[in-house]
Amino acid sequence: MNVEIGIASWRDLDGIVALQAMNQISNGGSLSAFLPRARLLKMMEELPQIVARKEGEVVGFLLCSAMCADVPILQAMLDAYPMRTENAYAYGPICVARNERGRGIAQAMFAMLKRLHPGREGILFIRSDNEPSLRAHRKMGMREVSSFLHAGVEHVVLNYIG
Repeated sequence: MNVEIGIASWRDLDGIVALQAMNQISNGGSLSAFLPRARLLKMMEELPQIVARKEGEVVGFLLCSAMCADVPILQAMLDAYPMRTENAYAYGPICVARNERGRGIAQAMFAMLKRLHPGREGILFIRSDNEPSLRAHRKMGMREVSSFLHAGVEHVVLNYIG
């Protein structure tokens, strides 16, 4: 794999923003939320964000954040899974460029994230109709712990320990 996995910096912001825009549901992708630059910068200040770069271009990202109760879908996830550990963090979104999928990039970014947060619980949600993502995350060792309905869409809550 000729892809570098590393911690994101402000220089990666344009690439992250562009990749998430290309992968929104409205563009045929599976990302259901768009995080603006200001939110991404705040997340970079809170926790290390992971990127995959190929020839200097962002071809993947794995974001994580503190449990932001000001984000309605995250609040719905937290309400659905109250048994989380005290130092848990929110995993996601994760995205890999279409032409780079199936090469182990998501797994490599996840492995780095777990190394950065040993022993911490990560919690995430996936739309229940996104079977490819559910399958990939189960393959990475995540387990379903709850579900919730948000904006009329069913979501599955998963967790893992780093």
